[in-house]
Amino acid sequence: MKPVNWFERINCAIDGILWAVKTQRHLRYHFLAALLVLFCAFIFKVSTLEFFLLVLAALLVIFAELINTAIETLVDLVTQEYNELAKRAKDIAAGAVLVTSVGAIIFGYLVLSRHFFHMLDGEPSLQAEPLHNLPLGALLLVIILIILLKALSGKGTPLQGGMPSGHAAVSFSVATSVILSGAGLVTSLLVLGLALMVSHSRLLLKIHNFREVLLGAVLGSGVTLLLYQLLK
Repeated sequence: MKPVNWFERINCAIDGILWAVKTQRHLRYHFLAALLVLFCAFIFKVSTLEFFLLVLAALLVIFAELINTAIETLVDLVTQEYNELAKRAKDIAAGAVLVTSVGAIIFGYLVLSRHFFHMLDGEPSLQAEPLHNLPLGALLLVIILIILLKALSGKGTPLQGGMPSGHAAVSFSVATSVILSGAGLVTSLLVLGLALMVSHSRLLLKIHNFREVLLGAVLGSGVTLLLYQLLK
C-alpha cells in the first residue's frame, strides 16, 4: 500500500535499509567500516573539515551500495533467466559501488594517514605539499588511463588481457614513485626488480603479449615521471 503520510514514508525507508543490511553481506561490511573510521576520527580528534570528508565518504559508499541492491532486486524481479542487459545493469551498479569505495579509501588515507605514518613531518595530509600525495595521485591517474584504453581497445577481460597491461602499468608507476622519492639505490633496484617480475609474470601466464606489457610499463612510468616534473 502507498504511504499516506510522512511518518509512514520514513518507516518504509527505514524498513528498506534494514532489509538491505540484513540480506546484503557487503552492505554490512560497509557499515562496519564506517563505524571503524568514525571511531578513529574521534580517537585522533580530526578537524571539522576532515570529519566532514570522512562522513561524506562513508555516506556515499552506503548510498551506492543501497542503489546497487535496489537495482539487483529490480532486475531479479523482471527476469530470473540470463540476459546480457540484466548482467550489464548489475555490473554497472556494482561499478558505482567500487568507484565510491575507492574515493572513500582516498579520503580516509588523506585524513588518517598522518596519524598512522609519520611520513609527512607532522603536517596534515590535506594541507601537505602536492609532492607528498603525488604517488597516490599518479597511481590513480594511471588506473584511469588503463580503464579508458582497455575500454577503447575492446580486448581482454577487466583483469586479464587487453591493451595495455594494467599490472605492468601499476607496478612501474609505484616503482617510479619510489625511485623519484630518493629511497636509495638498493631500495630502488629492489622495487624496479619487483615491477619487472610482475610484468614478466603476465608474459609467462600468456595473459599479455610483449607489446601490451611494454606499453603498460611505459604508461605507468611515463605518466608518473611526467607528473613529478610538472609539480616540481
